[in-house]
Amino acid sequence: MFVGSYVLATATVSLAQSKHFSLNAEQAQTEAVRFLADLVRIDTQDPPGNESKVARYLEGVLKSEGIESEILEPVAGRASIVARLKGSGKKRPLLIMGHEDVVPVDREHWTVDPFAGSEHDGVIYGRGASDDKAMLATNLEVLLQLKRMKVPLDRDVIFLAEASEEMSSPAGMATIVDRYWAKIDCEFALNEGGGSLVENGSVKYFGVATAEKLPRGLRLEATGSSGHGSVPRVDNAVVHLAAAVAKAGTWDSPARLNETTRTFFERLATISPPEESAWYRDVLNPKVQEELKHRKPQYYSMVRTSVVPTMLKAGYKSNVIPPSAEATLDVRALPDEDLVKFRETLAQIISDPQVRVVPEDVSLSMPSAPPSKLGTEMFDALERAQNEVSPQAITLPMMITGATDSSFLRAKGVQAYGIGVPKTEEENRGVHGNDERIETKQLGLFVRYVFAAVIGVAVP
Repeated sequence: MFVGSYVLATATVSLAQSKHFSLNAEQAQTEAVRFLADLVRIDTQDPPGNESKVARYLEGVLKSEGIESEILEPVAGRASIVARLKGSGKKRPLLIMGHEDVVPVDREHWTVDPFAGSEHDGVIYGRGASDDKAMLATNLEVLLQLKRMKVPLDRDVIFLAEASEEMSSPAGMATIVDRYWAKIDCEFALNEGGGSLVENGSVKYFGVATAEKLPRGLRLEATGSSGHGSVPRVDNAVVHLAAAVAKAGTWDSPARLNETTRTFFERLATISPPEESAWYRDVLNPKVQEELKHRKPQYYSMVRTSVVPTMLKAGYKSNVIPPSAEATLDVRALPDEDLVKFRETLAQIISDPQVRVVPEDVSLSMPSAPPSKLGTEMFDALERAQNEVSPQAITLPMMITGATDSSFLRAKGVQAYGIGVPKTEEENRGVHGNDERIETKQLGLFVRYVFAAVIGVAVP
């Protein structure tokens, strides 16, 4: 069993002092690191997933602590697991969740074994170390601490580890919500999604995702006449597709703010260098948008429905002009985007009768849902938890440019919030990339943060 080497300077950190609960920080961090290492060693690359291996591991840990759980396996070999600590029922439940699957790896570009769960100099490496097995390990540790301390709860605390988040399938959240909703019905949820930043060894901000863009992929389908490659044709499908891709990929789609992004940029301006602060106070200015496009593309994407060409498909022989060509566009839509109108606008920009704009099947993908609210009991508890564990930082509400299973919950009226282990910008590049990793001390900090937030909303 893996044991982390980092030892906190203070063994016991008092959390939620008014509630009289204390978490042994060193013990909690060591155990969470061990859980994370064990989880990373279980290969759940999706496809194919094989998440049942993680579900069985979690089932064993929970059983050893006297916590009953239930395996949900709508697809063989792709199980989720749910467990519950009962409260008094005075308030509706809180759900803490994370997903079991990970994206595939290209081993040639890793400097370590991506499934060894190795730790070097206070850093744990492996696919899923950040996305999203750190969240699973943290939630598991928090649940165990609540059980061991016999913490009195005003609301049930539900633990969920779900399958098939990275690629939508009948094993994923769409099925869980449709088939097993009574098992996870809740008022608030804590999930992955927030981007918390570490600079110069300390946390600069804790990002709390209250909204996220929706994956609404498109295809561009170009057609033309086929023929010998030695004779140019004005209706060459490859040429028309290439022109359409260039127009789509360089389109500055309309920018706008919502409650979350407006507050994000207002708060970010207070902790940024002068030049950047000026940008964030006038973020919709076209000149600012041009600066963000080149220097802060994440923020450029945050305020618009983005269109990014990612795949091209055409031809089968170098001397044959193909009759068709196809491009895939990764479109991430703002929560309130009128997608029919958006596709019509894109078609007008392409302005080519030989090219069709075709929406992809999103029947199992994340549903459209309104953002979660600021100023709720849960959001306030997250701000208080940040002040307890990292008083030098601030809390930033965020709309993430990716997508998570929180949208399924928001569509059911749940106030869901995305959070994550604090990372440096360099560590962030490992998510879905190579040498994915997190610092063990930041995992320990995150355990304390989540524990404080859960105590803040669930304890009388």
